[in-house]
Amino acid sequence: MKVPFVDLQAQYRAIAGEVHAAIEPVMANTRFILGEEVRLFEQEFAAFCGARHCVGVASGTDALHLIVRALGIGPGDEVITQTNSFIATAIGISYAGAKPVFVDCDAATYQMDVSKLEAAITPRTKAIIPVHLYGQPADMDAVLAVAKRHGLRVIEDACQAHGATYRGRPVGAFGDAAAFSFYPGKNLGAYGDGGAITTHDDALAAKLRAFRDYGQSTKYHHDFCGYNSRLDTMQAAILRVKLKRLSSWNQSRQRAAAAYAKALGRIGVEPPRQVSNGTHVWHLYVIQVANRAAVQKRLGDAGVSTGIHYPVAIHLQKAYADLGCKRGMFPVAEAAADRILSLPMFPELTDAQVDYVASELGKAL
Repeated sequence: MKVPFVDLQAQYRAIAGEVHAAIEPVMANTRFILGEEVRLFEQEFAAFCGARHCVGVASGTDALHLIVRALGIGPGDEVITQTNSFIATAIGISYAGAKPVFVDCDAATYQMDVSKLEAAITPRTKAIIPVHLYGQPADMDAVLAVAKRHGLRVIEDACQAHGATYRGRPVGAFGDAAAFSFYPGKNLGAYGDGGAITTHDDALAAKLRAFRDYGQSTKYHHDFCGYNSRLDTMQAAILRVKLKRLSSWNQSRQRAAAAYAKALGRIGVEPPRQVSNGTHVWHLYVIQVANRAAVQKRLGDAGVSTGIHYPVAIHLQKAYADLGCKRGMFPVAEAAADRILSLPMFPELTDAQVDYVASELGKAL
């Protein structure tokens, strides 16, 4: 049996007719940049997230960068985030000229270890970026409490958590703003790059709309030097089709995760931990194994595709060598990076495929 890591072809086959019907009007009216479909998607995604505003941008990385910029954070400032994330979390800070400052993660959930936050705060700290990693919400009550005590901004990195909830509310509306990615493999993925920012702040939303479009207040009238970072109309049309199915797709992921938990129990592998105050939407299904390289090869030979998210913590990346971080500074994240393995996860994953993955994993172990 072949089990892909993500099966985007199966998803496309299920919605192909509706996707074609959605993009045909865009082709016909040729409003390819900031057309009506972008405005409609922004309204619908804001409502989905329980936020007042959504601003479509070119990628999740741009979403993080533009939020940091729009909040007035720049050279000489620091922003705290966790080291066990995709590097884009830190790059969004660096693009603005600010310095990323890292904290370790919780060993059970991989979310930011909020108990380490206050020790990382300095007079230069301006914001905190918790990451809703792998599809599970961070401890937003604890993050917001620290931010309030120190007068800091909170930016949610929700790029992996479309539809996840914290205390019954969707992520994306807890902090000053939130960044989402629509990279094709995400729970809500475009057919190319794309991203969005959600916020309750009217003034911030207006500033972000100008930032994404060359700093324009009206066409050819530029109030400041902005960026070219716009969600294109074609992608918005596709995302509108997919957004209608996101909740049911997330439920399918949750069913697959439950099947994994049972199957892994039979072979003595601990399933991922879930927080008690939120819902996990399983963008990634991450376990830990010893001898990972050998296990991954054995699974690959058996037709099971896997991933590693992420094999090198950000503070140890060559790109951030100038920060002077050393191995041993964030031991939980470093230990996890050596052992984590992402198993196949997508809405169309069947119980038979889950059982096969678990069976082959048992053999590999």
